[in-house]
Amino acid sequence: MAACTLPTVLTLPPIRLLSPLASHRRLLAVSTTQFLKPELRCQRVTLNVRHLSPTLRKLVRPLEVRSQLRCPIVSPEDHWGIWTALFVTGAFGLWAEKTKIGSKISSALLSTLLGLAASNLGIIPYQAPAYSIFMQFLLPLAVPLLLFRADVRQVMRSTGALLQAFLLGSVATTIGTLVAFLMVPMRSLGQDNWKIASALMGSYIGGSVNYVAISEALSVSPSVLAAGVAADNVLCAIYSMLMFALASRIAPEAPTSTTDNGMKSEPDSGGTIPMLQTATAVAVSFLICKTATYLTNLYQIGGGILTVVTALIVILASLFPIQFGYLAPAGDVVALVLMQVFFTVVGASGSIRNVINTAPSIFLFALVQVTTHLLVILGLGKLLGLDLKLLLLASNANIAGPTTASGMARAKGWGSLVVPSILVGIFGVAIANFLGIGFGTMVLRYL
Repeated sequence: MAACTLPTVLTLPPIRLLSPLASHRRLLAVSTTQFLKPELRCQRVTLNVRHLSPTLRKLVRPLEVRSQLRCPIVSPEDHWGIWTALFVTGAFGLWAEKTKIGSKISSALLSTLLGLAASNLGIIPYQAPAYSIFMQFLLPLAVPLLLFRADVRQVMRSTGALLQAFLLGSVATTIGTLVAFLMVPMRSLGQDNWKIASALMGSYIGGSVNYVAISEALSVSPSVLAAGVAADNVLCAIYSMLMFALASRIAPEAPTSTTDNGMKSEPDSGGTIPMLQTATAVAVSFLICKTATYLTNLYQIGGGILTVVTALIVILASLFPIQFGYLAPAGDVVALVLMQVFFTVVGASGSIRNVINTAPSIFLFALVQVTTHLLVILGLGKLLGLDLKLLLLASNANIAGPTTASGMARAKGWGSLVVPSILVGIFGVAIANFLGIGFGTMVLRYL
């Protein structure tokens, strides 16, 4: 196997790695040179024979061993390889969701877990230029496509009691954030402590898109952001399984139509969406992103364009619901593909080792935050007389996002709640940036 070639090296002190026989005679000493490029982390091991006797020294040639165990199979500079891995993983998540086991989880969570496993097993890197390109260009492009149905008035009319449960869940997340910040203030992170708390709050109201947007808006340091991603991924996986466990005794509904107000619960991959409709949807998304970039630069709005993009599409979808509703089916298909890649990128960027070594307090904070959310939404929901099924779906939409919530509704046979769960989840994505940033700058920053 070819050795890694890296520009920056750090020579470490000699490390003795001796066999039981050699340890008695002090025959060999091993020196290591570790290359500090974070996405590769290769290690070269060189045998030093100076402790051998002259006779043995003649029999042993200088030996250099290069370890590839921590070097990813797909190099960060292999752009075609990285993009292939991302899109294949996203497509596999969509396919796996159709299987008996995959239907219990959702394609979004499957792609996240596959990306997380691939990076932690050394198949793909934690960091790569492709990830940055996606986050900078394709993720903003996906947000308007995802929110073409974000007519605030329609959400309030069509979701009924599920919207009440979702708003209760958003309040529960806010309470959980405050409780967790008081219990686990993450002082070791410095000024990043309240920023990452705000980002996680946004994530547990809307979704991972909001986590990235708030982190960019508040300028969270890359290492803390990556640790938060890993903690978020692990918790979302556990939480989704917990939701299914709590819902195990709730019976499915009688078969009913899952389309309300002419909207489908998911894009119909076997349908015939006109090419012009798809092209128009993508073009409109580009126009919105360009406008958001222009406004961000003009008014010097910090933290990237995602927050401005979200605000623009929500305003436009509410002002022109018919026109954007017409483009929504095509937007759903393109957004679904891009979001699957996004979930793969989020998973691939998460390092379990990073959580343990860099900021274990983030995981503890998020654990307290999510636990408090669950206790509050179930406790207050029971007092308010809300159905447990609605509370579980709303909580899943809060913590794991609209795709996971709708996947749970489909898997459990709650057909009438598939579309509403998507709508409340989209509503959460639309409002989470503003709630997270506002609560962080006005409350958490001063605690």
